Amino acid sequence: MLSIQEAREKLPEKFMENMYKMFSPGTVDKIVAGMISDRYTTLRVNTIKYNIQDLMRYFKENNIKFERVLWYDDALIIKNVREKDIQKLDIYEKGYIYIQSLPSMVPAIVLNPKEGEKVLDLTAAPGSKTTQMAATMNNKGQIIANELDKIRCERLKYNVNIQGASIVEVLNGRGELLGKEYENYFDKVLLDAPCSGEGRFDARSVVTYKNWSEKTVRDLTKLQKKLFKSAYTALKQDGVMVYSTCTLNKDENEMVLEWALENLNVKLLDINIEIKDKIPAFSDRKNSSINKAIRILPSKTMEGFFVAKFVKGDGDF
Repeated sequence: MLSIQEAREKLPEKFMENMYKMFSPGTVDKIVAGMISDRYTTLRVNTIKYNIQDLMRYFKENNIKFERVLWYDDALIIKNVREKDIQKLDIYEKGYIYIQSLPSMVPAIVLNPKEGEKVLDLTAAPGSKTTQMAATMNNKGQIIANELDKIRCERLKYNVNIQGASIVEVLNGRGELLGKEYENYFDKVLLDAPCSGEGRFDARSVVTYKNWSEKTVRDLTKLQKKLFKSAYTALKQDGVMVYSTCTLNKDENEMVLEWALENLNVKLLDINIEIKDKIPAFSDRKNSSINKAIRILPSKTMEGFFVAKFVKGDGDF
């Protein structure tokens, strides 16, 4: 196994410099330790087809050890089998469960769509959060799930179908343009934005970080703002939106929030979820509300993630 020092030397130099600018040395060590850990397989039950009690009974009968997730009743941490073994189970093939990282479950929990609502998942593939929201809504309402990439879009359609998420309509188009087609239409919008993926870096696997560069980050922030504007346009007045990324830097997170607060009629809302590895976002005096957003640090059970919750307009929440 890599040491923290060896991992620091393998990861991109500019990335590490940025981490030390943002965090204390001790926190950077924790982040790097999370990037050399073998993470447990995590999953959620698909409540459209199954329930957590039957799932736990099934696992006990098959000697699969698990742990409940304190902040999400429908999720389990698997202790003694790998992802590939879970994928061989009949309950996986039938769409009774969905293998998903824990932090990836957070944005849909925070958005909390209700039965009968109209919801947009602006950059939806492979469908983890789309199908999670359909289950949260008891498969009642409307979800538009959009994806630009044609191959990823096919994967999205497959997952939506196997999970039985019949309220989902899949679109293959440019998210930046969708807002004008659906102006002021949706009750809730999820923008899980394309990002540089720093939260998913594995120091042992160069493929996870080989495409990272400061230029890539800069290019992505431009796209993220365009997508944010589109999501905002599609959202009803007093509608709620969640912005999330699986990256750690400020440019794609706090700076995008700062831009949104200064250019759009939105305000940030509190996120009430008790996760051990979360810290408040960084804020300045000008935009002190930014610390309502949360950053999840990489660990044995979590990838790095960032989640912010907005309301459109001046409604009291």
